Amino acid sequence: MRLRLLCLAVFSLAMTACGSGSSTPKVPTIQAARTYKLAGFQPEGKVAPGKPVTVAFTIEQPDGTPLTDYKRGSGPHTGVHLIIVRDDLSTIIHRHPPIAANGRATEQVTFPEPGPYRIVIDAYPNVPSSPAGVPTVQSNFQLFGKIDVAGAYTRQPLPPLEQTVVVDGYRFRLQSKPKLKAVEAAFLTITVTDPQGRPARFTPYYGALAHAIFFRAGSLDYFHTHVCAPGASGCTSILGAARVSGTSSTPGKLRVGVLVPVAGTWRLFLQCLAGGHILTAPFTLEVK
Repeated sequence: MRLRLLCLAVFSLAMTACGSGSSTPKVPTIQAARTYKLAGFQPEGKVAPGKPVTVAFTIEQPDGTPLTDYKRGSGPHTGVHLIIVRDDLSTIIHRHPPIAANGRATEQVTFPEPGPYRIVIDAYPNVPSSPAGVPTVQSNFQLFGKIDVAGAYTRQPLPPLEQTVVVDGYRFRLQSKPKLKAVEAAFLTITVTDPQGRPARFTPYYGALAHAIFFRAGSLDYFHTHVCAPGASGCTSILGAARVSGTSSTPGKLRVGVLVPVAGTWRLFLQCLAGGHILTAPFTLEVK
């Protein structure tokens, strides 16, 4: 009987709550989350191929003020990575633009060919850390844009995997065909020889011995890992609970970390500085 009376009371309350007029409960209004965003992005409109153009932007913080304090140091996870890729993955441009005191980043870029380009701004703000050295908030984030380069655009098909790629006389050799899975750290061993066949000697470039920049065909999903000398700090890339850090301890040999978020066909742009040459070796990778 007690249970029946309780059910009747609940039923009566529910019928009252569902009525019209002043008895209708008011649902609170939830404001949209405030996030980082690009402000004052340049250039506007189409640009001409083969001519220098100024790419500039400011990152606006959730409170509306410009972001001016970025991580600094010798490692690659500092400042801002400006990465520009044509949508057919045939061309990539990678820069670390200087940042003015007011937070404005500015870089001169020459686009080699017509077509649509995706802009990735990978930012590393100077966030506080816990006593254990772990950042208290996300250590980096990406913002995206696009630039259209005027002229006739012919989309290039993505080539299949080639285990040997030659760039400016330097030979990049992938030692074995990779077996990769999404959100699983893996490694590729790549040897690099100079035009005379000698092991290449790598010079630090933007804080790392090599940069491994990944874009997924079609969606242009992005991830970025680094190859550093043993014991170097600030070289580990993180995706969820997975971590990866590439290393190089001998001339001409790179152990490249691979960590991408989803399956598909990915294009790896492996960049390094050797013999005064900035080299970009592309590899097509299938990720299960």
